Amino acid sequence: MHILVTGSKGQLGSEIAELATRYTHHNFILTDIDELDISNEEALNTFFDNTAIDVLINCAAYTAVDRCETEKELARKINVLAVKLLAKVCTKHSVAMIQISSDYVYDGNNHIPYKEIDFTNPQSYYGETKLEGEEMMEEFCSHGIIIRTSWLYSSFGNNFVKTILKYAQEREEMNIVYDQIGTPTYAADLATTILDGLDKLPFMKGIHTFNFSNEGVCSWYDFAQEIIRLKNIKCSIKPIETFEYPLPAKRPAYSVLNKAKIKNELEIDIPYWKDSLERCLLKL
Repeated sequence: MHILVTGSKGQLGSEIAELATRYTHHNFILTDIDELDISNEEALNTFFDNTAIDVLINCAAYTAVDRCETEKELARKINVLAVKLLAKVCTKHSVAMIQISSDYVYDGNNHIPYKEIDFTNPQSYYGETKLEGEEMMEEFCSHGIIIRTSWLYSSFGNNFVKTILKYAQEREEMNIVYDQIGTPTYAADLATTILDGLDKLPFMKGIHTFNFSNEGVCSWYDFAQEIIRLKNIKCSIKPIETFEYPLPAKRPAYSVLNKAKIKNELEIDIPYWKDSLERCLLKL
């Protein structure tokens, strides 16, 4: 297959680029904003007209959750309008599309893991744009999948793991919220799942939505504790409540994802979050 990856310099895109050498039977076309502006309809049409593409993996997104509350126009341009353009051009050229979405489409009021069919009710502007991006794909794309993921981290880019490592080496104590519950997702595991699932994708008609994160459940406090434990850093982590660390965007209090659908349909096993974290930290 000829696989176009947009946002190839971000966390997930970088993991896909690194893994691409293992999938030599596919041809990967790695692009970012410098090579392809996905918000430019004319540029997209020209690129697709002149390039053989079977699958698009859209890793491009505006993920600065708090800045989305003030930079609404930019967030909408990348997370909604660009997805609409990609969906339309994929349909025009019979290209299968993979769109990455977020646990922020849920409101966080559940007490059991969210299924794909559960009610969506985003509580932040970032969540609103990710849900609208899903709706654009469902309306304008004829063939593809949406993957909702949570707490993404990687050895590439900026993320919670790198932030904790930086501050833990600079400070003797940190305050981390303990009342937000979810599951970290190692971007390399998500990338592997996507690339391993490519052979099944051509047989999926219509738009299918899946949840994906690593296995297990934790709070941000637990996550931070495990990071410094594995790195053997001497730093005291203090648990605090969300109201003690106010941020512009509201976070889901509970965003554990039910992965039964993707495990069954793609016939995959998903690693435990602590095991994946350990693998990532070996690269840092």
